[in-house]
Amino acid sequence: MGLSQSKKFNPANLPDLTGKVIVITGGAAGLGFAITQHLVRKGAKIYIAARAIDRAEDAIKRLKAAGLGPGNGQLESLELDLIDPHTVKRAAEEFMRRESRLDVLSELRCVSKRAFMMCPYQKTNHGIQDVVMINHIGHFVFIKTLLPILKNTASEPNSDVRIVVVSSDGYEAVRHPVKFETIEDFNLEYKDAVFPWPSLQRYCYSKLLVCMQVAELQRRLDAEGVPSLFMVATPVTDPAPTDGAQNWLATLGTGFLATLATWIVSLFFTLPTIAAYGTVFASAAPEVRAEPRKYRSAYITPPTKNTGLNEKARDPVAARELWELTERTLKDIGV
Repeated sequence: MGLSQSKKFNPANLPDLTGKVIVITGGAAGLGFAITQHLVRKGAKIYIAARAIDRAEDAIKRLKAAGLGPGNGQLESLELDLIDPHTVKRAAEEFMRRESRLDVLSELRCVSKRAFMMCPYQKTNHGIQDVVMINHIGHFVFIKTLLPILKNTASEPNSDVRIVVVSSDGYEAVRHPVKFETIEDFNLEYKDAVFPWPSLQRYCYSKLLVCMQVAELQRRLDAEGVPSLFMVATPVTDPAPTDGAQNWLATLGTGFLATLATWIVSLFFTLPTIAAYGTVFASAAPEVRAEPRKYRSAYITPPTKNTGLNEKARDPVAARELWELTERTLKDIGV
């Protein structure tokens, strides 16, 4: 499936991104690594934000070893641990000390669905379950802290500010009514869930919060007249589980064996280089900026299809309540 999709969109045909500054959370491996590779080869300056700075530095070494391509973009590292809102805020502030503009923020989950499915229900030190803290609250703090530099960049002539958040079709698995009144509304356990089982349902719930956050951010900045685009992108199917699949395929070089191996792997997984196409398209394709009304709060599936968010994710009343509860929670935490 992934190979057929690749014929419809080619990141190599994107315009030159020289002069643009991009932050990619979770850019050190897997899907994020592939997104970084596609965009840096078009000349962008990219900050790889990762929980451990050495992972970001290692990713930079691997990207440089693979060749940045004709665009010869720049790569920088940024330490970002989404489990603690205090460190998230410091990371955003550190970025703003180092840069005067931010054109694109691409936010990926930094812990995979597989990892969350294997972990028991647990709360962070701040009393919020980990999957919600990482996927929703951590990213909320990061975006909100970066809003001044995003707005400033958006005010410049010919600007093209975009925020692309990676989510999952799993958000549609949340069929029950949602409310956001107390912190415990972040801590649903789904103890009685049969299918999807509790850990997966909790993951899907966190992804619904992600989608609601994007829609609400778009509404708020539209009201302020800030010409920025907030979008959700999904790889549709899970990318190959580790960088190992890509590394192994690279050792095969080119030719029949490499082509056969790539085809076999694609039967079971979408390679990250292909799964990244939707996010890359949302981040840099000129047709997105050419039709801003179409792509506000868009939901992009690879490579370029905009299917739109469902009614629950677009509910303005629930999204406002989510925003307000998140702000109250962060105030209690001291952020």
